[in-house]
Amino acid sequence: MIRYKRTTLANGLVVLVNRDRASKLAAVNILYRVGARNEDPDKTGFAHLFEHLMFRGTHQVPDFDVPVQMACGENNAFTNNDYTDFYITLPKENIATALWLESDRMRNLNINEEACAIEKQVVIEEFKQRYLNQPYGDELMLLRDLCYKHHPYRWATIGISPEHIASATTDDVRSFYDRHYRPSRAILAISADIDEDEAIRLVEEYFGYIEDSGEKIAPIPQEPPQSEPRRLEVERDVPATDITIAFHMGDRLSRDFYLGDLASDLLAGGESSRMVNRLVKERGLFSSVNAYITGSLDAGLFVIKGRLMPSTDEAQAEEALWEELYDLCRGNVSDYELAKVKNKFEANMLMGEINIMNKALNLSFYELTGDITQINREAEIYCSITREELSNFATRCFTHNNSSTLIYRAKER
Repeated sequence: MIRYKRTTLANGLVVLVNRDRASKLAAVNILYRVGARNEDPDKTGFAHLFEHLMFRGTHQVPDFDVPVQMACGENNAFTNNDYTDFYITLPKENIATALWLESDRMRNLNINEEACAIEKQVVIEEFKQRYLNQPYGDELMLLRDLCYKHHPYRWATIGISPEHIASATTDDVRSFYDRHYRPSRAILAISADIDEDEAIRLVEEYFGYIEDSGEKIAPIPQEPPQSEPRRLEVERDVPATDITIAFHMGDRLSRDFYLGDLASDLLAGGESSRMVNRLVKERGLFSSVNAYITGSLDAGLFVIKGRLMPSTDEAQAEEALWEELYDLCRGNVSDYELAKVKNKFEANMLMGEINIMNKALNLSFYELTGDITQINREAEIYCSITREELSNFATRCFTHNNSSTLIYRAKER
């Protein structure tokens, strides 16, 4: 169990403190409620651009990394469709340094023409390398666009096109910063051997003076239910053909999230999973298979995928993937399989309660979901899932009218 104290400052900043008496380090995590979902469809990639810009320094601290390193710390960040996260680990005696740095860049980020030009070029090159210039690079982008027609999950975190970043003005960037990088849009979590009230006092000292604009954030357009199957076939210069089938499912707080997570692990969670055994090892239809859920805040996707062997017929491979899904619909899950995946989830969650960085990250994330109590209830939820529930979930989810199929075909050589 992760114990924590929660408070909200007058400016709207949510603060979560976990006291870990065994650690000599402190983890400071600040999550901003902004991801690709908050972008204008004509100006995408801004959340990811800001992940880079936030390390460019402020008027007071020109290079963010230098004081972190001087405090014997490490820092990094990541962005996804739902949020942006920045984290620092350092000796607990230096926790004030982390709070000073994070508060400074929340308030005083140095947004200028030079910094924007440099980081825009970095992001554009990253887009080209990851999505345009490597095999299978645009596969997930095509799948997103196939599955989503209204929700901003239809584009990747890096954006729809590098032109969106290339054409961004300094005023565009500053407006995005003012709208999203402020106290009421942030969650600050600390895990360290520090008294909870003292930690909150320090946060108040460094963040309490920052004013919040109170600007309302536009609601996210939700995806309507899919009513007919979707299909896209493309040819690319890649070594082997991929078949991917995606299905809409519930949001992060729904029970469907846990059912889908457990079902994906049953299908392809490791070398002993049923799809690996049946489709790769026994039948030799695929060189690799995978099943996963996107785990997004709003209604997400259940995805099943296989990379074909050169001799495999496409129609046969696609039928084999559907047969694995139908097997779950029929409730063909043994007690051993169910116990194995439940034990795996429980072990992973217990490991997450040991590392201070994991605890700070998780506290921030579960606060974001709107139900932080789930941080200590998820093992119980997974363990309560029955074979009948899995079968019902599969029957509801794995239908042709709810499916989006991407054939990413290798060109004939």
